[in-house]
Amino acid sequence: MCIAIPSRVLAIDGEFATLDSAGARRTCSLALLEPGSVAVGDWVLVQLGRFAVERLDEADARAALALIGELGSAAEMHWGKAA
Repeated sequence: MCIAIPSRVLAIDGEFATLDSAGARRTCSLALLEPGSVAVGDWVLVQLGRFAVERLDEADARAALALIGELGSAAEMHWGKAA
């Protein structure tokens, strides 16, 4: 199973974007999206840490990040921090 992580676009260089993914900067490919469909400041879903697969509106991105945070908190409560 793969979880797509909402990330904010910081810069675009051709088919690649620099993203803010939960505070970490990373580069991903935009090749799977329609050319020109993503701009700096947009949110995208990133799978496998390398490919943007969908453009999101900010509300959906923030809701997904909140849910991911809740899942992480629940896992820590169940299994503890050491994993």
